[in-house]
Amino acid sequence: MGKDTKLILDPLADNNPITIQVLGICSALAITAELEASIVMSISVLFVLGVGNVVISLMRNIIPSKIRIIVQLIVVATLVIIVDLVLKAFAYELSKTLSVFVGLIITNCIIMGRFEAFALGNGPWRSFLDGIGNSLGYAVILIIVGFFRELLGSGTLLGIKILGDPVAKTGLYAFGYENNGFMLLSPMALIVVGIIIWVQRTRNKALIED
Repeated sequence: MGKDTKLILDPLADNNPITIQVLGICSALAITAELEASIVMSISVLFVLGVGNVVISLMRNIIPSKIRIIVQLIVVATLVIIVDLVLKAFAYELSKTLSVFVGLIITNCIIMGRFEAFALGNGPWRSFLDGIGNSLGYAVILIIVGFFRELLGSGTLLGIKILGDPVAKTGLYAFGYENNGFMLLSPMALIVVGIIIWVQRTRNKALIED
């Protein structure tokens, strides 16, 4: 497997930023009650991290070491403002659902971590691939969590009814699907992420810490 290919594929599995590096957990807990919000947040991070990594890489030789964090924050804040304005212009209701969490992309540990660990030491193309790979790894987990939380919590996917409406119970038997409201609570997102981590480590014993 080529080095460039690994930059894309590694974060999707054995070096996932959420399940292995345990970064970006806050948004995985906060906005995954709806699959649509999970998808939009994933696309937002994809844009910010992909473009941000390239910008930081292009500037890496002219950024004074003492102010590199400030420069990184300015770059990511600018990109987040662009994302926020686009959402307000074309998906206002969804932007209200995501609310402050779009702004909190600025402090997402995955983004600042890739700026520091990769973009400052590599060229634009590899930095772009690294940003895309890590944001896709982030997206996979958010979408999986959002899928199960919305389906089991609301009986819908992307707002479309999938599981039947609850109906009257007769004796000990219930007909239809009773929505599990617990799935809409933030702690359930952590439990779903925990299950994903368990499955991942079951499949790859090398990930299990001694």
